Amino acid sequence: MPKLDVVPSVAVVILNWNGRSMLEKFMPSIVRSAYPNLSLVVGDNASTDSSISFLKEHYPQVKLIVNEENYGFAGGYNRVLSQIEADYFVLLNSDVEVPENWIMPVIQLMESDPMIAAAQPKIKAQAYPLYFEYAGAAGGFIDLYGYPFCRGRIFDTVEKDSGQYDQDCDIFWASGAAFFIKSPKWKEVGGLDADLFAHMEEIDLCWRLKNLGYRIVCCTAAEVLHVGGGTLNAINPYKTYLNFRNNLIIMQKNLPKMEAYWRIFWRMWLDLAAMFHFLFQGKPKFFMAISKGHQHFIGQLFRTAKKRGLQQVAFKKMTGVYRGSMVWTYFIKKIRKFSGLN
Repeated sequence: MPKLDVVPSVAVVILNWNGRSMLEKFMPSIVRSAYPNLSLVVGDNASTDSSISFLKEHYPQVKLIVNEENYGFAGGYNRVLSQIEADYFVLLNSDVEVPENWIMPVIQLMESDPMIAAAQPKIKAQAYPLYFEYAGAAGGFIDLYGYPFCRGRIFDTVEKDSGQYDQDCDIFWASGAAFFIKSPKWKEVGGLDADLFAHMEEIDLCWRLKNLGYRIVCCTAAEVLHVGGGTLNAINPYKTYLNFRNNLIIMQKNLPKMEAYWRIFWRMWLDLAAMFHFLFQGKPKFFMAISKGHQHFIGQLFRTAKKRGLQQVAFKKMTGVYRGSMVWTYFIKKIRKFSGLN
């Protein structure tokens, strides 16, 4: 990768909510980040633990912006980033461990093309660093019915990283765990959708960017280690509710109108199968979480319709879209690895 003549300014911004233990564990690696034009910021979502006093005592060099209440991932970042000036924003989860040189390779790749709006590094599991991490792996993709998956992680199957995806590539969405974006592009699309609160908001943001013709990429020359599930873990029904509700909302927002109708129709039938799968497993709370997600999606149809942009691109024409059903491919055809997809 060629060296940059001018080094753009980068603000690494960590959104915190009652995460002192994560800050204690991972801030040491973050402050060692080697980048010549870097600022570090922690945005706090009205924590009630001792996060703020800890940062003031141990990391006075880190800028602290405190929100007056917990606005969630989306609303919290919107408020914090509105107070920051930089060429690039990096949205970094508080439960991410970074090596010293994790920023420059991504910035160099993004600077190589003005149409690259957002990117992510390779994301691996902090507890099992030989394996990819669920929330991002080697780049986010999506199927024709809105189910997201990754290069290196399909549903609950996470692959070992043996270099099989060590090629930079265009993806559909970049993970919110370590999300790089050019600040003018962030402002152009209005940042994250605060109504989503948490989960899927980075996919929605990337989808809006792609509808405008921008590229999203994964830079495999950089990698970070992510714990995952720090705020809402995988066995939390509320996370299930947010995922299923928000997935439908972002489909309505971003698909061409006629395409949205029939894709959402089939998606809701697939969700119904998931509901009964949870019920037969003796997990009624998850059954109810999906049902509640559907009810709230339908209740917000008119509100969501007002958020549709002026331009939507046919799904099949976009890079990062698997032109089939991942549910069918994974559960019926038993293809569990990204490399096995056609």
